[in-house]
Amino acid sequence: MSEQPADAPSEKVVFSPARLIPIVVLIGGLITFFALDFDKYVTLSALAENRQLLADWVHYNGTVAYVVYVAVYAVATAFSLPAAAIITISGGFLFGPWLGSGLSVIGATLGAIALFLVARYAFADLLRERAGPAIRKMEVGFQENALSYMLFLRLIPAFPFFVVNLVPALLGVGFGTYTFGTFFGIIPASLVYASLGDGFSAVVEKSGDINLGIIFELRCLLPIIGLAALALIPIVYKKLKI
Repeated sequence: MSEQPADAPSEKVVFSPARLIPIVVLIGGLITFFALDFDKYVTLSALAENRQLLADWVHYNGTVAYVVYVAVYAVATAFSLPAAAIITISGGFLFGPWLGSGLSVIGATLGAIALFLVARYAFADLLRERAGPAIRKMEVGFQENALSYMLFLRLIPAFPFFVVNLVPALLGVGFGTYTFGTFFGIIPASLVYASLGDGFSAVVEKSGDINLGIIFELRCLLPIIGLAALALIPIVYKKLKI
């Protein structure tokens, strides 16, 4: 079979409104979350009030509790609900820092994959077809160093999680690279928050406050920045070599 000439026109993408159905479902879920005031259930105060009930439920349900926790985290991530920090802290409280962070990473990765696939299915081909030279150049640059960029974006907590879920899909990042970068890139922050949750009961009983901004304190942020810098080394090396 002969290859298509490099200068041959690319096949025009025909946009179908049906592609928007998954996006509409996710947006509808996010709106419903706030409309029904479900956000009041993903707060530290709600966790404090129900901590014994949740701990008993985990104790009596074992493996089922693990599966439910991962599923809840995946759904929350897919629908871009502002609940990641609270859910991760809950995981540390319910399962301990190591298992809690591990389950959080699995749930967050599954949810991020779902959103990635939805975005790529709905928009990627259309945006790629209509992208100008600047966008195309950025896309090529991102794809050449996709894993380094993915690890960097995941490690640095300054970037909204849902944004980092969407942008790689629109810039043509491969599924494997996206999954690998997401899974390993979110481990440090997950471990920090799960460790915070592990001491949640003790803090509550002393009437103390949980500091959600702990991830931005130097003692937590500096090691993460170091890992992010390591992720960029291949890009810097390639630039210097050129």
